[in-house]
Amino acid sequence: MARGGGEYNGGGGVLLSYKRITLLVCLINILIALFVLRFLYASSLHIFPNHDNGVKNTADEIRRMEESVRIRRSKEPVELVRLVKKMKHDVAIAESSVELSPYVKGKLIDEILELLRRVEEKSNVTLLREAVETWRIDKLKEAKELIQEQNGVNSTVILEEAGMLVRALELEWDVLSEEIGFWLPAEVNNEVHDDKPEGEEEPEEILAGRPVPAVCNAELHTDYGGAAVRWGLTHHKESAADCCQACLDQAKHAKPGEMRCNIWVYCPSEFGCYSPDIYQHKHQECWLKYAEQPKENFKDRYSESYRKNHPKAPTIVPWVSGVVTPSA
Repeated sequence: MARGGGEYNGGGGVLLSYKRITLLVCLINILIALFVLRFLYASSLHIFPNHDNGVKNTADEIRRMEESVRIRRSKEPVELVRLVKKMKHDVAIAESSVELSPYVKGKLIDEILELLRRVEEKSNVTLLREAVETWRIDKLKEAKELIQEQNGVNSTVILEEAGMLVRALELEWDVLSEEIGFWLPAEVNNEVHDDKPEGEEEPEEILAGRPVPAVCNAELHTDYGGAAVRWGLTHHKESAADCCQACLDQAKHAKPGEMRCNIWVYCPSEFGCYSPDIYQHKHQECWLKYAEQPKENFKDRYSESYRKNHPKAPTIVPWVSGVVTPSA
């Protein structure tokens, strides 16, 4: 989610200067090492000159030459060269980092926040990732069109800003997301195995925990929609009865103007419960929701057409839900 906005890190330039100084020192060390190696190599040529007159080297001379070559190779600064290459790579990345102006970053943050508000108001988190990706593609297209329109106009600043925006959205989206404080959880596929033979009837189920009161109107294998009053990802209860009670308690103590819970949705399966959104739903999740006219998202079984479009969906709806009437 958006964490509110990114701040400009003024210390980046100091860190970059330290890296350049260190890189310069390493380069000087390499030059000194190469000079020493050249001196050793020249000395070996002086001690063991090449005999063009057909005279062969003695076995002792050959042994000493091989020893000289071995010593020279052992003194090569292999690790130092590797470190310098790595530092060059790090400096190159630091110098090519996204450098959009605070104004542009602020506009991007405002647009993403507004987009998230619209999606969340529909209570359909499955659209979240697709909506952000669509926004990114549209914004990238706008920036490229702006570059084409400004090519014939003397507006260097606009061209540079649009060019950096294209690079940020197209090549460095992860870096830009981190800078502006935008984050989405990784997509997790929650697979529920259904190994029952076709045609076999499901046994009558007994919910774990204390019995669910009649006022809770519990419905097995049912998932109701609605606006989230309390997110189940961080709200777990020991039993379906406890989840129902949490809904009744919230409605009873809700402040004026707040949504009052009239739907509870509980995950009774120890293996977790399937949902088409991007989250992994675990055992004992308790969702408290509100809807003026409660409607079922899924009931009993997922349809064949739905399972074709969502291969990870099981046959049976794993959730337990209920619609309650809050006390006045």
